[in-house]
Amino acid sequence: MAADLSPRTRAAEPAGPRLRRASAAALLGVALALPGCGGPPAADPSPPVPSATTSVPAGADATVSGIDALFLAMMVAHTEQTLEIVRLGLDRATDPRIRTLIAAVRATETDELATMRGWLREAGPSAAAAAARHDHSGHSEAAAGLARLRAAAPADADRVLLDVLSRHQRTAADLARAQVAAGTSERVRDFARRIDRSRTAEVDLMAGLG
Repeated sequence: MAADLSPRTRAAEPAGPRLRRASAAALLGVALALPGCGGPPAADPSPPVPSATTSVPAGADATVSGIDALFLAMMVAHTEQTLEIVRLGLDRATDPRIRTLIAAVRATETDELATMRGWLREAGPSAAAAAARHDHSGHSEAAAGLARLRAAAPADADRVLLDVLSRHQRTAADLARAQVAAGTSERVRDFARRIDRSRTAEVDLMAGLG
């Protein structure tokens, strides 16, 4: 008697892989939703590649999969934009509280940028190439924000800076939360958690300065 292979009796797929694919889809959805992105970079879909040189705490996962490389590539580009906004903000901002905040943002994200670039190098040529291909320089959100800040009257510069940077950092927090759900490297997921907390706190601080 032939086995019944109908959907009613076919063995259910384990929940773990289904949840992982759904989480990865969520991260890719964030990538596609970013202004100016026609699609995500061609991240290497191959199995995770062991990290070569960075010292990792005992028990931490030091591998970078395709989805981890995608997050790092996007966040590298996003952080480069943040630093561009901050450089212009330091030229234009007059409120000392705002200047103190964005100087702290510059210090934090300069360090984070070095860390992410190092992890992408360790992950191998394909991950580094994915980062190089993911060029955010033409993204309408950041480009438009920088244009607004350059064009703002001196009396409006602080307000425009807070608006531009708040929007930008909310995007970073959204991307970080998606990586926490989708990533495979615990080291990169922990990094994303810290980014989420940091950017969310910055947005809250800026709301109080407006």
